[in-house]
Amino acid sequence: MLNRWTRAVLRHRGIIIAGWVLLVVLGLLANGALNGRLSTSLSVPDSASAHANAILATHFHENVEGSFTIVVVSDGQSVTSIERRTTNAVRTIRTGQVLQSKEINGVVYLEADTNFNLVRAARLTEPLRRALAAQGLGRALVTGPAALQSDITPVLQGDLRRGEVIALLLALILLIAVLGLCGAVAVPFVVAGATIGTSLLVVFLLAHVVLMVLYVPNVIELIGLGLAIDYSLLMVHRFRGEMRHATSTADAVVATMNRAGRTVVISGVAVMVGLATLLLVPVPFLRSLGAAGIVVPLVSIGAALTLQPVLLSLLGPRGLRTLGVSGLMGEHDHLAHGWSATTRVVLKRPRTVLALALAAVALCGASAWWLQLTPGSLSAIPPSLPSAQANAFMNHHVGPGVITPDQVVLVAPAGESWRSATLQDVETRLGTVILAEPEVADVAIGIQAPYVDATGRFAQLFVVASHQFGAQESQALVARIRRHDVPAAHLPPGVQVYVGGAPAQGVDFLNRAYGAFPWIVLLAMVLALLILWRAFRSLTLAALAVLLDLVSVVAAYGAMVAIFRFGITGSWLGTYHVDQIEGWVPVFVFAMLFGLSMDYEVFIVARMREARAAGLARDEAIMSGLTNTGGVVSAAALIMVGALSGLVLGHVAGLQELGVGLALGVLVDATLVRGLILPASLALLGEETWH
Repeated sequence: MLNRWTRAVLRHRGIIIAGWVLLVVLGLLANGALNGRLSTSLSVPDSASAHANAILATHFHENVEGSFTIVVVSDGQSVTSIERRTTNAVRTIRTGQVLQSKEINGVVYLEADTNFNLVRAARLTEPLRRALAAQGLGRALVTGPAALQSDITPVLQGDLRRGEVIALLLALILLIAVLGLCGAVAVPFVVAGATIGTSLLVVFLLAHVVLMVLYVPNVIELIGLGLAIDYSLLMVHRFRGEMRHATSTADAVVATMNRAGRTVVISGVAVMVGLATLLLVPVPFLRSLGAAGIVVPLVSIGAALTLQPVLLSLLGPRGLRTLGVSGLMGEHDHLAHGWSATTRVVLKRPRTVLALALAAVALCGASAWWLQLTPGSLSAIPPSLPSAQANAFMNHHVGPGVITPDQVVLVAPAGESWRSATLQDVETRLGTVILAEPEVADVAIGIQAPYVDATGRFAQLFVVASHQFGAQESQALVARIRRHDVPAAHLPPGVQVYVGGAPAQGVDFLNRAYGAFPWIVLLAMVLALLILWRAFRSLTLAALAVLLDLVSVVAAYGAMVAIFRFGITGSWLGTYHVDQIEGWVPVFVFAMLFGLSMDYEVFIVARMREARAAGLARDEAIMSGLTNTGGVVSAAALIMVGALSGLVLGHVAGLQELGVGLALGVLVDATLVRGLILPASLALLGEETWH
């Protein structure tokens, strides 16, 4: 089938090139407008916090995600004057209103709100700051969800541009080192550019109908670069080998597609399977990362089946000739010789090698026992941002929990009011129980706005924790209020209680994501087993591949904890030192790394199966597979690590964690797991492995 397909593609290569050029141009245009449709929302539909936030929006006209916190040092000014001028400034932005104001230790902080979602509210941040300056409050600090998104967006864009430059330079150096100085080096970059541009176009279209996360461009462009170059490098390497025996360039291209092309398709599907499981997580944030992640391997497969053969046909034998630098995988394949020598040692002492390699991987993954999660962090962002400065000021002068209080929403039975003496006593009793919690710094209640709505049927308590949003203590407080304090207050029948606000939303995010996570892992393993069983025609080989994928994931988790929590090499890498990993990161690392691990497994084992089909004995087939693909897999892994370094060197903790987890996971997988554990296991399992 690939034979006929490839020849048809070569006959229409002008149309193929024109089509990809058009897609890339449209992708570049779409990229300019993409950030305006991206969000950092952690909303969880149909959760307790979502119900609370819906009541706050409908009856109190509060919008948790479209809000601002304005911080003003009084400096001898009257609180009334500050409140009046701040209110005037807030009213200059569309739908802006001040909900409440408090003064603590000479610091006035006001909660302002809009009717807009997070994306649209973020655009009002700079107009609000200008309006405050016009009211003589130029030193006022603005934070909150909308201001944080507004401030972090240009940081992400700058990180992306810098990351791209670093990744491209590293990829260029590695490709020249591997392929030599020749025209073939350009092919992977052209394929990567086409893949990234088209992927951004697809994501831009998806962003019109579903929530897309602010991190999506960084993930697509840097992971897309590594994945596309990986696939293209595999095919260029195979094309170079086929050109030595083919009678024409077209025949060499067809032979390359028949062998390496099929492998790339299976590998791309394997990566898609891992990422597709994220679509089952009932959290829009993670679903958007899954949807965007699927686009990259899907487009990569399309480029490999259409653009790649066209570029190889244009490359021809001239494009393979090196100038000065012959490369490690040139006429004398030094990487193949190195892998051949390594494999001989493995096959000679498989038990010893397996034990040592497993011990090394166990050491890498040991820190995973101390993995703690947070829905997000208000401190692990660049401290120079205005919103970060506001957060730091509030933490120091007022308290870390003031910016993001829990909002306990009370719904009275029909016909009753929270302004009545009976229900006021009920509310006071609940507030007293909550205030007794050691983690609670303050509880604010009242009988007027913003504590009770206009109808009197809905009331809210503001609960200020002693720790900041996302901390283990603030997460535990949400659970205590829901499971202990509400029942302990002995509320009358018919009273409904929902805990909302940012901390509760974060807890629901983690609960919903990790409640589904075991099923996602199980589904990914089953689907991978079926795909690899079909590809390898051996249940044992497929099962071994799935188990080794999990080994790589655990090693990645351990590396994240060691670097970010324990600070190992953190100062050298310039990464944050945090107690918790952002909750979305381990889920995405599992999905992406599980797919990439299968990717490398397919590259190697497919070549082993090919050798077995040619009549080689078991050990000879293992040797042939690693000799012919070990070098290209290790080179591809290094290029992927280079691409991911753009995430590690950024300024946002979540993306740093993602980059470290994926980069070290890929490195461990391509060396210890595929280079040592895989061949040692195959040598010990015996002949039945191949049936």
